[in-house]
Parts: sequence; C-alpha cells; structure tokens
Amino acid sequence: MKTYLVTGGAGFIGSNFILYILGKYKNVKIVNLDKLTYAGNLENLTQVENNPNYTFVQGDICNKKLVEELFEKYNITYVVNFAAESHVDRSIKEPEIFAITNVLGTVNLLNCAKNAWEIENGFKKDVKFLQVSTDEVYGSLGPAGYFVETTPIDSHSPYSSSKAAGDLMVKSYFDTYKMPMNITRCSNNYGAYQFPEKLIPLLINNCLHQKDLPVYGDGLNIRDWLYVEDHCKAIDMVLSGGRSGEVYNVGGHNEKTNILIVNSIITYLNENVDKEITDKLIKYVEDRKGHDRRYGIDPTKIKDELGWFPQTTFEVGIDKTIQWYLDNKQWMENVTSGDYQKYYKKMYKEDKLNK
Repeated sequence: MKTYLVTGGAGFIGSNFILYILGKYKNVKIVNLDKLTYAGNLENLTQVENNPNYTFVQGDICNKKLVEELFEKYNITYVVNFAAESHVDRSIKEPEIFAITNVLGTVNLLNCAKNAWEIENGFKKDVKFLQVSTDEVYGSLGPAGYFVETTPIDSHSPYSSSKAAGDLMVKSYFDTYKMPMNITRCSNNYGAYQFPEKLIPLLINNCLHQKDLPVYGDGLNIRDWLYVEDHCKAIDMVLSGGRSGEVYNVGGHNEKTNILIVNSIITYLNENVDKEITDKLIKYVEDRKGHDRRYGIDPTKIKDELGWFPQTTFEVGIDKTIQWYLDNKQWMENVTSGDYQKYYKKMYKEDKLNK
C-alpha cells in the first residue's frame, strides 16, 4: 500500500488532489500535513475526514522534527509538495514569508525524504518526491510562442522567484544524489474550494454582493486556465509514470484575457442569478508591479509520454465552477469571515481531529 505525504493538502489544489486520489484508489493512504494558514481550510475535506485511509496532521513543512517523525511513523512512499505561499500581491508586500516556506520548507522536505529513503546503493524502490510548481517561474511571453520544459527560468515576482528557487533545489537532489523526483509546472488553476483572494472566486463573490470587480491595467493580460481536476489527474500520472528527474508542463490550452474571464462570470450570473449583475461593476485599477503579460504552456511532453490531456474545456469548466460557488455559499461565507479557522483551531485544542 502506497502512502502519500501531501503537504498543503487543506489548500485549493491540495484538497482537490486528496479527494481525487481517495476517490480513485482504495489501497492507498494519505497523510495531509498543513499548517492551516489563512488559505488552508479543512472544510474542503469534510467528506474524507473519517476515511480510515486519511490522516490529517497540523504542522509546518519547515519543522524538521515533525517531518522526520511522519516519515518514520507512516513509511512514506510519495511526497507531493503543494505547500506554498502563492498569492503574488502578498509576495510583493511580504517576500520573506515566501522565501521561508517555498524555499526553506522545500529543502527541509527534501532532506527528510532523502534521509528516510536512501539505502546503500541508492534509494528505496518506488519512492518519489513531486514538486508542484507554476508556469510563472518562466516569466512572461510575447504574443506568440509557449513555455516548454527547457524554457529558461526568468521569474519576476517574489512569489515566482521563491518557487523557482524551490524547483532548483528539488532538481539538485536528483542531480547530486539521484533521488527520484519530478517537477510539474501548471498554468492557472480554477475550480471548487479556491480561496477567494484568487481571481475567479473573488469575482463571483463580489458580483453576488454588488461590489466592484477590480481589473489590473487594461485587463488584457493573458493566462492559460486549467480545470483543477485535470491538474490532479496529471499529477497522478506523473507520480506513477513520469521519468525520474524530469519536469512536466501541465497546461489547459485555454488562453484567456483577464477581462474575458470577468465578462464570462458576469454573463453567467446575469443570466442565471441576478439581472443587476452587469459590466458596470468592473473597475480598472493600477496595474500590479512586475505584472507578466502572457503565460502559455505547451503540454506536448506530458501528452506524448504519459497520455495526459486536459479534458475540461474552459466553457464547461467555468460554468461548473461558478455553479459550485453558487451551491456552496455557506462555504464562501465561512472562508471570507474566517469562522472556519476559529472552529478548527478550537477542535485541535480539544484534540478531536489529530488522528
């Protein structure tokens, strides 16, 4: 039975990945290590919290003693590192926090994995460290072309630079020690359980409350949008079949301008919820510092080697996503109010959730 150490598993992509894996496989165990910072929400995982194959541990990936204990106690097969500070605007204001978690935390996980997995002639069979990264490490594209795995790293924000540094440390453990690893670099994810500081849930929430919809600059910055379940499938395939030491780009082939995203959400909500939700809510604001103009990923490598492809078109995915937030308004209210944090912290004091 394989045991996954999923770090940052109470976050947006991490929680979706845990739900996907436990839904697909019956003979696996998952240990979810999450610090429960503001974006970590155990409400995302209520449907599996009593699953005997799932264990939650509250803690920091920088905590060497704790991580070592987890490797020893649970005989970890895979590390899937989602744990990261990820909000670009926050990284501009507080870059040191991003360096601590995204670089030093990653190095601590690498060291603990190496020490647990290393044997006399190499490493234990079937183990792997998978670093979940971002296309932002590549920098910005012009109007044509795509990021490929050999595109030079040219990160611009403190967030993307900290992720790039973490990636390079992961690569160094393969180059130096031959520790089994992969790096996946994905485009912008969207879907259920995304914290509302991010564009799509922020826009949905603001529309429902008749608040301004902030749009940076001219709104023509382009991102490639990937439905989160497609991303989870890709990670699963890289874990089981990816060539050790390789980077795999995971893109949705859904390049959209920010203003198109805004108008798509307005149109859906106007037609299905409230005719008062219109483009009059759009408010153009000063552009973000170091704002990359365009990201676009070429996922040919993962398609050719592993047979992965994005199954969810943006038109289908965005409707599913908006409807999920409409169907889960209480979740959104809990997240925006911070009430869920108070609830789970109280639960931990009573030792009801640490298994």
